[in-house]
Amino acid sequence: MTTSEFDSFRPPEPPRRKRRRAVGQGRRPGQHHGGDGSREVFMVPDVEFTSYYGRPVVKPPPWGHEVAAYLFLGGVAGGSGLIAAGAQLTKRPLLRRNARLASMGAVGLGGIALVADLGRPDRFYNMLRTFKVTSPMSVGSWILSAYSGGLALTVANEVDRMLGERLPLGPLRRLLRLLEGPAGLQAAAFAPPLAVYTAVLLADTAVPTWNATHRDLPFVFVSSASLAAAGMAMITTPTAETGPARTLAVLGVAGDLTAMKLMERRMDPVAAEPLHHGHPGTMLRWSERLAVAGAIGTLVGGRWRPTAILSGAALMAASALTRFGVFEAGIHSAKDPRYTIEPQKRRLAARRAAGQTGDSITTAG
Repeated sequence: MTTSEFDSFRPPEPPRRKRRRAVGQGRRPGQHHGGDGSREVFMVPDVEFTSYYGRPVVKPPPWGHEVAAYLFLGGVAGGSGLIAAGAQLTKRPLLRRNARLASMGAVGLGGIALVADLGRPDRFYNMLRTFKVTSPMSVGSWILSAYSGGLALTVANEVDRMLGERLPLGPLRRLLRLLEGPAGLQAAAFAPPLAVYTAVLLADTAVPTWNATHRDLPFVFVSSASLAAAGMAMITTPTAETGPARTLAVLGVAGDLTAMKLMERRMDPVAAEPLHHGHPGTMLRWSERLAVAGAIGTLVGGRWRPTAILSGAALMAASALTRFGVFEAGIHSAKDPRYTIEPQKRRLAARRAAGQTGDSITTAG
């Protein structure tokens, strides 16, 4: 052991505790142990490295069930707007009135749910300060505003008629009557985008299951909106005027079941797992059962009022479960890294099998 004249100036070293090392775990190169001051002393403490395995790769969106409720209510509003326009053109006043009122109620409740999720009403107003075509949220805010403007005029006419034209409108009443027809058609023009833009909003995120549905989820949401709106019309309107709603209900069920099956088939099998397991899987299975039951009830007994009400309730429940099931499946997929990593590796392997070997990018093309 060598000594130095400067050893007397070295501060005393505190004694070290002996640590047990796992079998096979070696020492650092050049590391010695001892407390006599003559060996190398590391100034940086040992660092224990841990893996990211089991931790989310994608941060789940901070959305609560208010957003899922908004997805459902947007479908009710959009579908009811189309039914109201059809009733307006085919001279069905009760169906027209009830569809307009149902649509306005859904828009109002949906706005409350959206503001509750945003936290402050001014955040919604701020989204209307610009129009960004690449942002589904920005486009959707303008769609909702344009739809609500036309719908409000039609609902004002309906409320005035329900009250026997006793509202103190004066000459404004004539103007409202003149604008009623064009306003109803304006609302009908924005009704399909209102029912479907929420699907684009979900699919545009990095959430694995939602992103994997980007080709087919709009068709699922359109069909789901048909179920909800037709079911609402069958509940609120006498059967003498609900013929178009019953037809829309049956077509909506066929479209909903077909679109869901095609979507699941075209998705990556791992990304589709959350749609089949756990709470989301239970909701989607019940959605399918209720949709079939509602369609059978509509076809067999849709002209009988009690059966029409029960069938309409089943259709609305099926639509709600579809939206909530897809929503919760996406949230679940973002919390497990498996749903992000495995589809990425599969896409990479498919590109390499096709001869694309110049990169290792694992995201979708």
